[in-house]
Amino acid sequence: MNLVEQYKQIRKHSEKICEPLETEDYVVQPVEDVSPPKWHLGHTTWFFETFILIPNAAEYQVFSENYNYVFNSYYETIGNRVIRTDRGNLSRPSVNDVYQYRAYVDEAMERFLQTTISDELLELLILGFNHEQQHQELLLTDIKYILGNNPLFPPYSADWKEESYLATEAKLITINEGVYEIGYDGGDFCFDNELNRHKVYLQEFEVSSELVTNGEYLDFIKDGGYTNFNFWHAEGWDWVLRNQIKAPMYWHLIDGEWCNYTLNGISLIDAKQSVTHISYYEAYAFASWKGMRLPTEFEWEVAAKQLNWGKRWEWTESAYLPYPGFNKAPGAIGEYNGKFMVNQKVLRGASVATPENHSRITYRNFFHPHLRWQFTGIRLAK
Repeated sequence: MNLVEQYKQIRKHSEKICEPLETEDYVVQPVEDVSPPKWHLGHTTWFFETFILIPNAAEYQVFSENYNYVFNSYYETIGNRVIRTDRGNLSRPSVNDVYQYRAYVDEAMERFLQTTISDELLELLILGFNHEQQHQELLLTDIKYILGNNPLFPPYSADWKEESYLATEAKLITINEGVYEIGYDGGDFCFDNELNRHKVYLQEFEVSSELVTNGEYLDFIKDGGYTNFNFWHAEGWDWVLRNQIKAPMYWHLIDGEWCNYTLNGISLIDAKQSVTHISYYEAYAFASWKGMRLPTEFEWEVAAKQLNWGKRWEWTESAYLPYPGFNKAPGAIGEYNGKFMVNQKVLRGASVATPENHSRITYRNFFHPHLRWQFTGIRLAK
């Protein structure tokens, strides 16, 4: 597949995700962490316009001088921007305007990609592909939050079902004590936070082959997991009390039965499926209740080839920190990962919302401990 075909395939997938939406769904921002689908479509387009076309395509004319302010996310180098909490206030540009913007930039990009591309520019282009794939996952999870917090619980699509993850019987896998190499080692794309490859020492540990299921988590709830402070960090317990948390996100007790909202609408909890939409606080508390713990990101990476992974982002016990020798790239691209390496936890794996060919064992996702709108889950270790 050549560059034009790769570009078109990725761009079309973002729009395909949005096909089931009504126009009103594109503009909603219920909370700060969720961006309106319209904004995702515009921001990913802005990325190609700003970093590829404007500096490199001599005859390119920007679609709108105002869009840099509207669709810049967090790049201080690029200039002022609409603050994140106000993205839902943008009734203009309209949804139709955003799709016209995408078509305009796509046409220019397809012409540009038929010219000679330097190795340095190719590297930036591949980053743009992966950037849009990250936003495709955010699109799907943000759409779920938007619809899942609508009191009517509308399905995203009658034909789209969240992939079942029916776990086999879990077993503990023993990993021997030793020195292991961690981090990306290959010639294909990786994010800068996966570098540099380095050695770590691990004591012998055991890790579960499977993720924690809804049924297991329901036992935690029934045993007073959300009412016993002993299982929680102090910060996590404060979060439970302050927000009156009683179950995972999207769980609802209806007529005495636990149900959950999925992208196909409301349904009864399937006890065999892996629990999801869990915060780090909840993952830690569940592990504590079980007399176990969460794996570190290094333990996870070493054990990954023996694990059933890929349907839930898995919380680890590791803080999101740079690897030895990490260096930020110069300019705006250097703002991509490095400046977020504080007060966050690393998650490993992938989820049902992760685009095809966008996961690998060394991938490091990261979120603040209270967040759970992504497809997050729990794996136990000891």
